[in-house]
Amino acid sequence: MIRGSTELVAIVGSPIAQVKSPDNFNTWFTNNNRNLAMLPIDMQHASLEAFAGSLRGWRNLRGCVVTVPYKQALASQLDGLSERAAALGSVNVIRRDADGRLLGDNVDGAGFLGAARKHGFLAAGKRALVIGCGGVGSAIAYALGEAGASHVTLSDPSTERAAALCELLDNTFPNLEVATQYDSLEGFDLLVNASPVGMGDTGELPLPATLLETLQSSTLVADVVTSPEITPLLGQARQRGCAVQTGPEMAFAQLGHLGAFMGVTPLEI
Repeated sequence: MIRGSTELVAIVGSPIAQVKSPDNFNTWFTNNNRNLAMLPIDMQHASLEAFAGSLRGWRNLRGCVVTVPYKQALASQLDGLSERAAALGSVNVIRRDADGRLLGDNVDGAGFLGAARKHGFLAAGKRALVIGCGGVGSAIAYALGEAGASHVTLSDPSTERAAALCELLDNTFPNLEVATQYDSLEGFDLLVNASPVGMGDTGELPLPATLLETLQSSTLVADVVTSPEITPLLGQARQRGCAVQTGPEMAFAQLGHLGAFMGVTPLEI
């Protein structure tokens, strides 16, 4: 029940109907007897600047989760950014301080690694392949660098986008070896699809089926796509004996990171 005394958080994007955060947050708020609620907001791009302005004066709003396609656009509208959000040029969570200042962070990567830890994956010293160098892929690659991974290989249809992420990682993590070429999946401890390939009922794979034949059963295979939960990639990985991490697992693991930044949940949920 939302009352006049209820404090709010929001999630903004477009479209918004598919997001998992309202279910996850509102279930947690209810189960933990918190007088809080999350509102989904489907916002048109032309209104983003006015939306950011309204957040500053929205006194019963604690913060806002940001989803596609506004992670980059809203980063430029805020009063301050975390080091990683500034480096990535994107935010996926905003905190509204009591004085109305808006501060942004990007915890996509931290949430991803939180879910991976539940599968026994610790990034330090590991080798990873990240498919997709957009917002989520960049955040995951950056988090792998923060966590001490030894090698990250990047794959993206846009060579310009992959090159830009390579440069960022090279400049930020001098001990991280970054590559864009690979001809086998052998040797990777982690394979993550951070692209939209596999969404819906297309049956598409984010890499050639012949390459999947080189996948080792010891590799953790993850997908950020939330629907279907078991994507074609994860289905193939399971058949090869791999542990798999689903998009909804990542979404739930992010709850604590998002909520802690906004000040409405503990970090560990």
